[in-house]
Parts: sequence; C-alpha cells; structure tokens
Amino acid sequence: MSSLADLLIQFYQQLVPPRMPRGYGILHPQPDAEVMGVVNLFFKKYYDDNNPRHLILGINPGRFGAGITGINFTAPRQLKNACGISHPWKDSSELSAEFIYDVIDQYGGASKFYGDFFIGAVSPLGYVKDGKNINYYDNPQLRESVTPFILHSIQLQLKMGFDRDTCICIGHEKNFKFLTALNEKNNFFRNIIPLPHPRFIMQYRRKQKHEFISQYLEVLKKIASH
Repeated sequence: MSSLADLLIQFYQQLVPPRMPRGYGILHPQPDAEVMGVVNLFFKKYYDDNNPRHLILGINPGRFGAGITGINFTAPRQLKNACGISHPWKDSSELSAEFIYDVIDQYGGASKFYGDFFIGAVSPLGYVKDGKNINYYDNPQLRESVTPFILHSIQLQLKMGFDRDTCICIGHEKNFKFLTALNEKNNFFRNIIPLPHPRFIMQYRRKQKHEFISQYLEVLKKIASH
C-alpha cells in the first residue's frame, strides 16, 4: 500500500499545467530535479505513513515560497531551520512562511503539525504577470482557464484519504468564496473554515500578529481534536 508521501510525490510529479491566457506565466518548479529531490525528502520525513490528515488549502504558490521549494508556505529558510532539510538555495524567506512557521512552532513543531495537517493550495501551481505574483482569482479570464485544473487537483488529493469533514481555507475573502462555491457543487467537505491570509496579516495587521496566531491555533487544535 502506498504511503501518503508516495501519493503526494506522485501528485506533484504528474501536475499538468493549465493553458494560460496571453500575458500570464506559471510557477511550476516541480520538473526541476533539485526541487523534486527536496519535495521527496519533505514528504518522506513527514508523511511516510497512512494516517489521516486534515487539509489546509491556501490560494496558490508564490515566487518566494513554494515557487522556489515546491512546498506550500515554506521558503528556503523555514525548510532548513524548522524542517531540518538541506537544500541548494540561498537563505531567503517570505512573510507568509514566517507567519505559518510561527504558528507551527507554537502548535508543537513541524513533526506534530504535519502529523495532523497537510497544507495544499486551491491551485497547486502559481501564476505570474509582469514578473509579479498573481492569484488565480485576480482576473476572470485566468480564473476561468484554471478552474478545471483546480477541480481536478482537489479531487485527486481527496482520493489520498484526507479528512473530508472540515477543511481550513487560508484566505478568508476571495479564496474562501471561490472554494465555497466549488464545494457547494461538488460536496468535497462538510464544512470549510476560513482564516485570514498570512500576507494580509503581516502587511496590514502586524501589530496584531499574536492575536492572529492565537486564532489559527484555536482552529487547528479544535479540528485536530475531532
């Protein structure tokens, strides 16, 4: 029987990018051998079993986190310092990863957190326009182009055995609205709980960072206890 690590590795190896509207690029680091080597190490370290996990879905990878490492909300610095995984990249970080790993640290560390949760993304690939990150929902044409890819990706991940009672959605406005509409048509989850996005917190509510960490921890611990 394949472990969750094997299934996740296969999923990321076999991602087929959607066709992009003119002017848009795609963040798809997995074909790079160094990226996939690190992804393999990460999944084998934390998911080499068949225990059920709860699913957390962000928006889509960005250029300075998963766009480099292939691991959601994990920039090179967190990959080495918090996960103990060596890699070939510079010691760079990004705001969302810093917040998420502060949450992970207070939850009990990477092994405990990843033993209970998997952080994916509504779109497992990221998008760029004019050299900048763009979210799948920022442009109607882009959203329409990638929706079949998103739908198929969620279906594939749910076949891995993730808990379907409650999903956490990172991004409490547009990402939550899109995922909720998709869920109403497809019955992926019984319940979706939205949380504010770390980038929003770190850019606009940094003084309240500890309050948001407490909010995350309350939701995570409540779900993990069920």
